[in-house]
Amino acid sequence: MTSAAPPRLAGSPATLVIDGRVDADRALLVPRGELVHGCADILAEVLAALPAGIGRVNLDMGDVAFMDTAGLQFLDLLGGFSHRQAVPVTATNWHGQPLRILELAGLDTTDPLRATAHRPDPERKPEQEQEPEPETEPPAAPSAPAPPAEQLHVLQEEVDQLRRAIASRPVIDQARGVLMALHACTSDEAWHILREASQLSNTKLRTVAAAVTAGAESDGPPPPPEVRAALRAALARLRR
Repeated sequence: MTSAAPPRLAGSPATLVIDGRVDADRALLVPRGELVHGCADILAEVLAALPAGIGRVNLDMGDVAFMDTAGLQFLDLLGGFSHRQAVPVTATNWHGQPLRILELAGLDTTDPLRATAHRPDPERKPEQEQEPEPETEPPAAPSAPAPPAEQLHVLQEEVDQLRRAIASRPVIDQARGVLMALHACTSDEAWHILREASQLSNTKLRTVAAAVTAGAESDGPPPPPEVRAALRAALARLRR
């Protein structure tokens, strides 16, 4: 018997969709998209819809393309669910940028919820009551460990850099196309021209790319003098 988990919380951004099915007493959840603000709310809705008596929850994270610090809340929610329900939870198959975030956060990149994945069955048989075990302090919830403040700061900085890199890709790709058309160069050569012009003019790569793209438009402004000079130098070096 297979059932589908709700795809997302109504009104939440569509940056994350969680597909799911339940086979016997096991649930397989497949998040697709980004672990960003609001992802924990989407996950909470899906977990709340799981049938009673679920014995294990496995998450395949292979379709998660991006993750910022909100992803740590996502993991913390999974750890809390595992503790409250006494259900093993795994989150595996990480790759790409989310894997890097786990590394920066000091988490297990194979399964950051490994501490929750091997919890013994909490049900005890009543026949073992002849010699009750001494009372001990209950263990703390084995949710994903919170990184120290310094590490979180580094983590957030890297996420911001990655976001800027992703946002700048279209204009850089456009500039490479302009250079390829104007100078009969390859895509790799156009990339090297942009990068060298950025270094020679001490200008951000995205700014150089935007200037090249804008200058290619009809009545578009020419690149600033320092960028033009750097582009000429980079082209001259390429032609040697």
